[in-house]
Amino acid sequence: MIKRVLLIYPEIPITYWSFKYSLEFIGKKAVFPPLGLLTVAAMLPKDWEVNVIDLNISALDPEILPEYDMVFISAMLVQQESFNYVTSLCKKYNIPVVAGGPYPTSLWHSIPNVDYFVLNEAEVTLPKFLHDLEYGIPHHVYASKEKPPLDITPIPRFDIIDLTPYSSVPLQFSRGCPYNCEFCDIISLFGRVPRTKSPQQFLAELDAVYATGFRESIFIVDDNFIGNKAKAKELLKAIIEWQIDHSYPFSFQTEASVNLAHDEELMQLMYEAGFDMVFLGIETPVIASLKSAGKTQNTKEDLLENISLIQQHGMEVSGGFIVGFDDDPEDVFDLQKEFIQSSGIPIAMVGILDALPNTRLYQRLVNEGRLLCESNGNNTHKLAPNFIPKMPVNKLIDGYIQLLKTIYTPKYYFERCLTLIKRIPEERKVYRQFTFKEFKALMLSFIKQGFSGYSIHYFKFLLNTLRVRPKLFSEAIALAIKGYHLFKITELLLDNYNKSLKENEHADTFAQSFTATMPVTTTGTGIVHTDNQQGGI
Repeated sequence: MIKRVLLIYPEIPITYWSFKYSLEFIGKKAVFPPLGLLTVAAMLPKDWEVNVIDLNISALDPEILPEYDMVFISAMLVQQESFNYVTSLCKKYNIPVVAGGPYPTSLWHSIPNVDYFVLNEAEVTLPKFLHDLEYGIPHHVYASKEKPPLDITPIPRFDIIDLTPYSSVPLQFSRGCPYNCEFCDIISLFGRVPRTKSPQQFLAELDAVYATGFRESIFIVDDNFIGNKAKAKELLKAIIEWQIDHSYPFSFQTEASVNLAHDEELMQLMYEAGFDMVFLGIETPVIASLKSAGKTQNTKEDLLENISLIQQHGMEVSGGFIVGFDDDPEDVFDLQKEFIQSSGIPIAMVGILDALPNTRLYQRLVNEGRLLCESNGNNTHKLAPNFIPKMPVNKLIDGYIQLLKTIYTPKYYFERCLTLIKRIPEERKVYRQFTFKEFKALMLSFIKQGFSGYSIHYFKFLLNTLRVRPKLFSEAIALAIKGYHLFKITELLLDNYNKSLKENEHADTFAQSFTATMPVTTTGTGIVHTDNQQGGI
């Protein structure tokens, strides 16, 4: 009988999203702990000994694997290389592997070295697996189309992991999104009807984080926090009371749709609750591309005005942007640059369009014979689409590189930071506490950025902040430190790009060199215990 299990979270590669070089300033190693695995841990039998290793924090010593009866592993597409390394080690040591998450769910039929796939939403499929395991008849694949209510989701086991190395703790309030964007896999994973936890359930999770001593930021990982505005407002009112009772120990961040700007009450509640950042899926200022991608909700908006309104309610706006849509005009890169610069969005995550499994885009490209390979989940560093674009691929890659080079030039980055600083109010519900850790980060910033090649832009930004918004100086330092990571990643990416140009005489060969090699598989094989192949732990 199973007694000891090891939960392993694979390594995430260093990209724009990792913020690795910024985290070093504040003594952190990763942004988030593995919420999915910690939630799974809470669903396992109480008499099991459960340990967790996050490979983004510490290395895995293969010699400890024989000490465990089973390994549970969960991963996103971008973690597949590390995932495959871990499962091969387990195979070597003959340790059974249970796998779930977006990567196994999407591509389980092409993944070796996994004994049991527990896919879709673990609240449904994991109990079935555990039942069969107890009776000695476990199946290879467990999957379900069922979308369970979130009131059955347990409080994640924050007690089994040290939260100190992380800059933020993720919590989930809802699953699902009412929109139907062609390139997005959220609706195939979680459906179009948002399901939510009760305020009491969410506050119990906040209490669990608070009990660990963690006192930094909480990221609500919902793909659209305001998918059900009424429920979101109900939660926000409860969070405000909790924050007041606990003297505002946390700041909050989340993801939302741009129509957040339509609801004054909602924005004010988020401000009162301590939200200081929201990520918006803006994608592109090109209306034709938004329409063809099914993101019609963004075509009804004055996007720049909406972004400004949200910023004026105390929230930094981070944005997701995409190039490579079929309807993108030749000047799309200039249009994106102008929009991003005008928006005051410092952290603009621009990527080349990627066809994810189980999306309408993926199926359309298969039908059109344009899909080249499976996605590797990294749309900022795989410098080619995984499909045949309408724009010449060389023009797309070169335009993308030039766009990144421009927006993450320190001069332009700090200009956007100052635009943001001027828009957000000085009065904050949660101020950054100036502790020794913050003092150390400030000194490192002065040393590493004050003596850099962009020092004039760095000091100009800080001095302007002191002039127009002195109370936001800590926020300005945080933005500068994030910029350090973004500049460094861009520099590394440009070096890789230029090196590849030199190594490949023909541009077509160059483009292919960046394309993932995993073949496209449109049908799966295997013993499926229930009825579908999407979702995950």
